[in-house]
Amino acid sequence: MHPLDRPVWHTLRSGWAALAQGDDRAMRLNPAYGPFAATGDDGADSLIALAALATGDSEMWLVGQDVAVAPPGMTIARTATLAQMVATTLNPAPAPSCEWIVLGEADAEEMRALALLTRPGPFHPLTHRLGRFIGVREQGRLVAMAGERMHLPGFTEVSGVCTHPDFRGRGLAGALMRIVMQAMLDRGETPFLHAYAAHGRTIALYETLGFAVRAELPMAVLVRDPANA
Repeated sequence: MHPLDRPVWHTLRSGWAALAQGDDRAMRLNPAYGPFAATGDDGADSLIALAALATGDSEMWLVGQDVAVAPPGMTIARTATLAQMVATTLNPAPAPSCEWIVLGEADAEEMRALALLTRPGPFHPLTHRLGRFIGVREQGRLVAMAGERMHLPGFTEVSGVCTHPDFRGRGLAGALMRIVMQAMLDRGETPFLHAYAAHGRTIALYETLGFAVRAELPMAVLVRDPANA
C-alpha cells in the first residue's frame, strides 16, 4: 500500500508522532491541532480502540478509510470523496506579484478567523503550528494565506489555502501555493493536497499549478453517539 493511501495514519506515525494520541491500533491528532484520526487496519479491535479516543463532542476525520459502519459508541456524521492530488513539478508561471510574509504565533488569531470565514478545511486553535504558513497583508489585514499540514516521509501536504472574499480574483491563493510548493520541492519532498472530488473547478485550478489527481479517497467524519455520551 502506498503511504498516501492512508495519509493520516502514516503522518501520525511520522511527522505528527509527537502530537499523536493512541497506540498501534488507532491514533488521533491532539484535538487542539486538528480533527484527524486513523486506525492501523480495519479490524474490530482497531475500531474499538479508535472509539476510545473520542472526547466530548469533537469530530474525528478519517481519510482513506471506507467506514461503512461506525465504531461502537460513535456515529458517522458525514462522508465525502476526496481527490488526492500530487505535484512532482511546478508548472512555469510569472513570478508572484504579491508581497508575502511568514506567519507565526502573533498571526494565529487572524489565521483562524480567515479560515473559519472561508472554510478551506478544519483549522483548529493550534493548526498553524503544523507547518510553515505564509500570507499576504494589506493595510495590516491578513487577506490570504497558504501553508503545510500533513508531513510523512517524502511528502508534505499543501493546506489552509484561502483568500478573503473581498480580495479574490487577484491570484493571491495561486501565488502563495506556488511559493509553498517550491519550498517543498526544494527540500526534496512531493507536494500533495486534498480537494472534494465534486469540486471540478477547484481541481482544474490546482492542475494549472502542476497537480494531478493520484487517487480518489473516501473520507468519513465520526462523532460520539449522543445516546452513549
